[in-house]
Amino acid sequence: MKHLQGKTALVTGGAHRVGRMLVFALAQAGADVIIHYGRSAQSAQHTAQDVQRMGARAWLLQADLADLSAAADLMERAWNVQPVDFLINNAAIFEDLVWNDTTLPDWQRHMDINLTAPFLLSQGFARKRAGMPAGRIVNILDWRALRPADDHLPYTISKAGLAALTRSLAVALAPDTTVNGLALGAILPPSDGGQGGTILERVPAGRWAQAEEIGQALLFLLSGAGYTTGEILHLDGGRHLL
Repeated sequence: MKHLQGKTALVTGGAHRVGRMLVFALAQAGADVIIHYGRSAQSAQHTAQDVQRMGARAWLLQADLADLSAAADLMERAWNVQPVDFLINNAAIFEDLVWNDTTLPDWQRHMDINLTAPFLLSQGFARKRAGMPAGRIVNILDWRALRPADDHLPYTISKAGLAALTRSLAVALAPDTTVNGLALGAILPPSDGGQGGTILERVPAGRWAQAEEIGQALLFLLSGAGYTTGEILHLDGGRHLL
């Protein structure tokens, strides 16, 4: 069903992996997509071409979200392409660091990309949509955000901050904008190669998520009940329960 026909979404980190799945779900639902990427220019081109083959429009915007001035400018650049109805804050870095390995630059890099950039983009989105019909923001989280442990420390804390930001902005931006989170679990094997063989042992569902399930969850938050805001929906096969 093309129930997002006529809508435009900005997806950060939309070139590959989970971002690519989110972009495809939007395009299949009829939305046009502005695909942000950092360094993955070739993957972004391929993703955009696939979106166009689905019958939707796609645009590419490059920005290094570790550069907070670039992050702050990204919404303005997107708006110059097309007014944005949906913001999907997906871009993130995920480094296998524990407390004793984490340097201040490591910590700051995770906070800038995973937390501060989504704040700046959400701020710009809300300002741009002032006086317009309600927009929707979805922040891509991790089950770790609500069950932080000692692994991937700066990543986990930055995602916990993003969960708090999700709930805070849901109040601050109401009623003009809904803000929800999608907390993912075993979606794809880790890009850093860590623990891939043992992850499913700790997932009650006993399997990886399917791409269509990610799309279904995203589309619920974008086109489902507008009365839903400040919610964090777990798509993790029950991992956060253990």
